[in-house]
Amino acid sequence: MRDFKRLQQDPPAGISGAPQDNNITLWNAVIFGPDDTPWDGGTFKLTLQFTEDYPNKAPTVRFVSRMFHPNIYADGSICLDILQNQWSPIYDVAAILTSIQSLLCDPNPNSPANSEAARMFSENKREYNRRVREIVEQSWTAD
Repeated sequence: MRDFKRLQQDPPAGISGAPQDNNITLWNAVIFGPDDTPWDGGTFKLTLQFTEDYPNKAPTVRFVSRMFHPNIYADGSICLDILQNQWSPIYDVAAILTSIQSLLCDPNPNSPANSEAARMFSENKREYNRRVREIVEQSWTAD
């Protein structure tokens, strides 16, 4: 609840999130693609699943929207150090979503969850950006 209040009072740019009506441990979140990047204009939906161990244990975060990104698996789960071995209780929902938002534009091709996207990001940036634009356009119409 503390995270939710903080997110409402002082929302970081381009992210929002809230618990589902009947379940405080399951959140819906939205990340907007950062301006002046291939992700610009995209609205990407995620879910965050918290356990009773939060904040000592990271929530399970995954994209609901279809994504094409070197560090996002086909099932929407995210390869990001702070969600795995670098987790710390000082992170809150805002920090998690902000980190994921910056990961969109600044992928780590050395830790690929999607090898096709990682290869394209490294070898054919124009084609990679075109695929990202497709994902952005899909994000407007998808449920």
